Amino acid sequence: MKTSDTPHYENVPFEIPENWVWTTLGNIGIWQSGGTPSRSNKSYYGGNIPWLKTGDLNDGLITNIPEGITEEAVTNSSAKINPTGSVLMAMYGATIGKLGILTFPATTNQACCACIEYYAITQYYLFYFLLSHRDIFIAKGGGGAQPNISKEIIVNTAIPLPPLPEQERIIIEIERWFAFIDEIEQNKTDLQFIIKKTKSKILDLAIHGKLVPQDPNDEPASELLKRINPSAKITCDNAHYTQLPKGWAICRLEQITDYEQPTDYIVESTDYDTSYSTPVLTAGKSFIIGYTNETTGIYSNLPCIIFDDFTTDSKLVNFPFKVKSSAMKILKVNQNVEIDYVAIFMSITRLIGDTHKRYWISEYSKLEIPIPPQKEQKRIVFAVHSIFAKLDMIMESL
Repeated sequence: MKTSDTPHYENVPFEIPENWVWTTLGNIGIWQSGGTPSRSNKSYYGGNIPWLKTGDLNDGLITNIPEGITEEAVTNSSAKINPTGSVLMAMYGATIGKLGILTFPATTNQACCACIEYYAITQYYLFYFLLSHRDIFIAKGGGGAQPNISKEIIVNTAIPLPPLPEQERIIIEIERWFAFIDEIEQNKTDLQFIIKKTKSKILDLAIHGKLVPQDPNDEPASELLKRINPSAKITCDNAHYTQLPKGWAICRLEQITDYEQPTDYIVESTDYDTSYSTPVLTAGKSFIIGYTNETTGIYSNLPCIIFDDFTTDSKLVNFPFKVKSSAMKILKVNQNVEIDYVAIFMSITRLIGDTHKRYWISEYSKLEIPIPPQKEQKRIVFAVHSIFAKLDMIMESL
């Protein structure tokens, strides 16, 4: 396809079809910025004229503007009424490049620039061009903490302009692809939710003996628990809990778990840096809040389960660490019981934590945990890890 001959524009960004032209944003419309009426004059605010701030921009149709000003405010300030259909763009700060299209007349503050009339361009073609140019505007604004562009920068920006019918076709194609992308994103969100629910269901099946088959040749869990504590009277087996699979038993967490207060492992410094080597653990989704360069008081008797005494969050840990506070309990599971299995149980059998209450001694250690035969514990852990690895691979590919 031939390209346009535009000798009046030198160093154009790229070649365009012969029926297109290079022009500037200042040539295709009338642009104006807004203003902020004096806040000290209470009579300027609370009126019925919408007054938009750049935080109200939503990269789409503007259907709601919370604040309003009065006619007196418009008369006595640089605020101007922009007509319905005006394309707005933020010029300052964190919202620089943010866009909106007015669905009703409105004023704006001085950080917003509006194109209020169009020449040989449709508002949506202009909107999508500005959207595609956002990174360039941000770069021109300096890219610092308070990036800033001006109306002059906007109106002098070059724009490739197709004929109006082609603009309409371009808009239709853009919106078709955007709708397709939105559908993909929604499907991705739905699938992420399904994977999360699937994981929870797998863990639930695991601790109820429904994930892997039982082997009648496995030693019953009651014998296992007797070895752990020979003096304990095992009464919580299949004869009393008929919902348990054959060979399973029930005990309290404290019967198979010892805890340690992390007094000797609390981090002293608040200087956390990713270049340091030792993770610092606390409650929360990731448990790792940073890294420390402290070399003493590092817990390394691994693996263990970290338990937050206030939130009841827990996590299996197999790397050396320090902790942020004494609210973290360090749990060691008896060597005859798979620690991964106990971690599975704790991850889905949670009390709702109260930030004013300690939970391990008072309640959590008393929770009853269903115990499979030791060999079945290993099969359960292997199955969970295998399935989760496949689900994580799917999640990472989304």
